Amino acid sequence: MNIKKVVLAYSGGLDTSIIIPWLKDTYGCEVVAMAADVGQGEELKPLRKKAIATGAIKIYIEDLRKEFVTKLIWPMLKSGAVYEGKYLLGTSIARPIIAKRMAEIALREGADAVAHGATGKGNDQVRFDVTVKAFAPQLRIIAPWREWNLQSREDCIAYAEERGIPLTVSRKKPYSEDKNLWHISHEGGILEDPANECPESVYTLTKDPRKCPNTPEALAIEFKQGVPVSVNKKRLDPVAMIELLNKIGGRNGVGRVDLVENRLVGMKSRGIYETPGGTILVEAIRALETLVLDKETARFKAQVALKYADLVYNGQWYTPIRESLDAFVDYASKNSTGIVRLKLLKGSISVAGIESPHSLYNNDLASFVTGSYNHKDAEGFINLFGLPMTVEKRFRIKK
Repeated sequence: MNIKKVVLAYSGGLDTSIIIPWLKDTYGCEVVAMAADVGQGEELKPLRKKAIATGAIKIYIEDLRKEFVTKLIWPMLKSGAVYEGKYLLGTSIARPIIAKRMAEIALREGADAVAHGATGKGNDQVRFDVTVKAFAPQLRIIAPWREWNLQSREDCIAYAEERGIPLTVSRKKPYSEDKNLWHISHEGGILEDPANECPESVYTLTKDPRKCPNTPEALAIEFKQGVPVSVNKKRLDPVAMIELLNKIGGRNGVGRVDLVENRLVGMKSRGIYETPGGTILVEAIRALETLVLDKETARFKAQVALKYADLVYNGQWYTPIRESLDAFVDYASKNSTGIVRLKLLKGSISVAGIESPHSLYNNDLASFVTGSYNHKDAEGFINLFGLPMTVEKRFRIKK
């Protein structure tokens, strides 16, 4: 293969921790680690020391948080994309920006290849691979899970133990977790059987709803053209806003999802997702859109959201179709400006009020008190609306 240098998308988790020595043993190459900061927090601190200790010649730790929110999360939020009705696409939306930066660093380093720790059964391998192909198709892509003879997480743990590589997982808690600003996911272990209830100990971002306060917490979110700009009248930068909403949602038990989903590669999988801040924002913007979107635009936007969710889930972010859908979403969201008031209580969210300068709600028309609406006009409308049914019924009677 004549591969001399590889850039590895490095998280410091089980898979990428053993991939560094595996790449060196298998290909005799130098390994450059690249860790993308998309909001993992404390997880990033030990990575520099750990990567070098396990054999990397260099590590990049790239702060992508603001770009992640403004260039990927906000457009996805405006689109309304939710995969299979429940999954807010936390892992999916982060992969394109990580893979793009990995490819950029590989070109800068003069590397022959890039590598990632996505399994041969998962969606992430597709997301990483197609993004690299979009930006640097000349690079070889190495996915060890498609090459090595390790068959399980237990095999990986044993491989790490043999080489003295410190791990954050164990045989008693073998969950695969992915954390970023938008969410955290939990898979593996006893969660692989949908018949098993998720243990409360698995959850890390959200409090048990049964133990949350008995009184609702009020919250007001302001949007401008579909983008959130303030929380409780306080202007916040995008990263700080999501961090704050994660805390607020988390302490009220908001944002838990237990889902058996259809993977791109053809199988079903079970995932436990926590997206406290994201759940709040999705509920808020949905409420605002009921006020500012006309019926036909709202209906069509819901169809666009389904396609958008598939594109994100399948790793097709850097594609003309996604950019084209963004053009529609941006135009449809031009009047999505206003304030949404919410109440959070024991895992639930209720809307407490919506206001917008672009509201299409006309109290004079909607009120039960007679206003400018002429009730007599309804009779002619109903006659025309019901004409096809009337004609069909008369035909049957005559026949």
